[in-house]
Amino acid sequence: METNFSTPLNEYEEVPYESAGYTILRILPLVVLGVTFVLGVLGNGLVIWVAGFQMTRTVTTICYLNLALADFSFTATLPFLIVSVAMGEKWPFGWFLCKLIHIVVDINLFGSVFLIGFIALDRCICVLHPVWAQNHRTVSLAMKVIVGPWILALVLTLPVFLFLTTVTIPNGDTYCTFSFASWGDTPEERKKVAITMLTARGIIRFVIGFSMPMSIVAICYGLIAAKIHKKGMIKSSRPLRVLTAVVASFFICWFPFQLVALLSTVWLKEMLFDGKYKIIDILVNPTSSLAFFNSCLNPMLYVFVGQDFERD
Repeated sequence: METNFSTPLNEYEEVPYESAGYTILRILPLVVLGVTFVLGVLGNGLVIWVAGFQMTRTVTTICYLNLALADFSFTATLPFLIVSVAMGEKWPFGWFLCKLIHIVVDINLFGSVFLIGFIALDRCICVLHPVWAQNHRTVSLAMKVIVGPWILALVLTLPVFLFLTTVTIPNGDTYCTFSFASWGDTPEERKKVAITMLTARGIIRFVIGFSMPMSIVAICYGLIAAKIHKKGMIKSSRPLRVLTAVVASFFICWFPFQLVALLSTVWLKEMLFDGKYKIIDILVNPTSSLAFFNSCLNPMLYVFVGQDFERD
């Protein structure tokens, strides 16, 4: 998957791992991705139909509709990624789909994460400042503000626009990967550019694409839980369990992948050019498939289960 750092920038050798554990780590992501595709398309498709065509337009339905659109668009691309993973990261679909599919993946993955943070912030404002929310939390304002997460997602996808392409190696295999061939006159210069660009991308993705949204989600739902517990605003503990489930699912799904991606950034030079830390390459697909699984959990957490929270 392009979302990992196992790009064939230097060596195109396949590592012959033969252990049963490695076989499981190769098969398990394919199963998880397949389940994510089916549940994600069906669940988010249902949310799009209900929130977009059956419900009155409110700030909440706008948030849910945008989140479902992001997750639906992403999960719809998974068959291409499943084929690529099954082929050992090779890309048989050509240059155009290489760029298009990964643009769709990045925009909607980032969009989903940022929208989760946006929803947490919106809920926090409603609970902590109900009078302000009643007077100013309008559909027209929500329609304007919700553009922000999409713009930020688009900005973070720029490296894919600019540098992702297909690369065919001497044995005829084609990969969808980052290429900096035109960014230097010598191999050493291109290596420096690749390390600089990918390191910057990795750090930005970790800070803006995970740490900030995770902090917003944790802080906002922590404040909400403290407020409703202190004021006795609810009669049951179910809404608190919903909040805990939302924070826990986001962290459990995304943290392993983001940790692996961060280690890939820290050890980028050694991995790409010295052949070290191959365990990171092995862990990328299992952890990324777990992160992607969050896209089929969102309909249950934010729409079906979340309705109980809003009623209480």
